[in-house]
Amino acid sequence: MYAPFGGLSARTEPDGEPRGLGLVLPGRAYSPAAPLLEFARLALLQNGYAVQQLWWDSGSRPPDRDPGDWVAEQAAAALAAEATPPRSVVLVGKSLGARGTPYAAEHGFAAVWLTPLLVEPAVVEGIRANTAPQLLVGGTGDEFWDADIAAGLVREGCDVMEVPDADHGLCVAGDVVRSARIHAEVTARVDAFLAGLGTA
Repeated sequence: MYAPFGGLSARTEPDGEPRGLGLVLPGRAYSPAAPLLEFARLALLQNGYAVQQLWWDSGSRPPDRDPGDWVAEQAAAALAAEATPPRSVVLVGKSLGARGTPYAAEHGFAAVWLTPLLVEPAVVEGIRANTAPQLLVGGTGDEFWDADIAAGLVREGCDVMEVPDADHGLCVAGDVVRSARIHAEVTARVDAFLAGLGTA
C-alpha cells in the first residue's frame, strides 16, 4: 500500500456517526484521485460512509502473485487496521481493484465494480458468488467488458450500468463533453446504489 500523492489524505469522515466504511480499491494505473473514484468517494461521504482509500502503483504488486489474492490481502490489511470494526463495509473497485470480487463474496460485502474485468473467470465467479448488492459499470468499447456476461449478471440479480462506446476509463475518444456526461451519469448511479443499501 502506498501513501497518497501530493499530501492528500487517504481517509475522510462524514458528518456525524459513520453508517459504515467505504473501501476504495484503485486500478493498476488509475489512482483514487482519478475522476471515477473521486466522485465515488464523495458519493460515499454524502451517504454517510467513512472512506478509506488504498493507494498503489503499477509496480506494487509482485509479478508472481495472483492479482485477486494480492488485492484481497490489501483490503484485509486495511480493514484489520480499523480501530473499531465498521458497522458495514462497501467496496469500490476499479479494474485491478475489481479483482477483489472473490474477497467481497467471501465476506458478503456490498460493492461497486467500475470497469470490472469480465473477461477474467475469477472476477465473474466472485461476482456471481456474492449475495450482497453489487453495481457493475462498464462500457461496450472496453476490451475487458463482456456484454453477454454482463447481461447474464443482470438476470442473476446484479445492478449493471452499460455505457455504449465507453472505453476502460468510461470515456469516449474524441468526445470530451460526452465523456464528462458519462462520468456524471455514473456518479448518479453510484449515489443511488449507495442510498439504497440497507433500505430494503
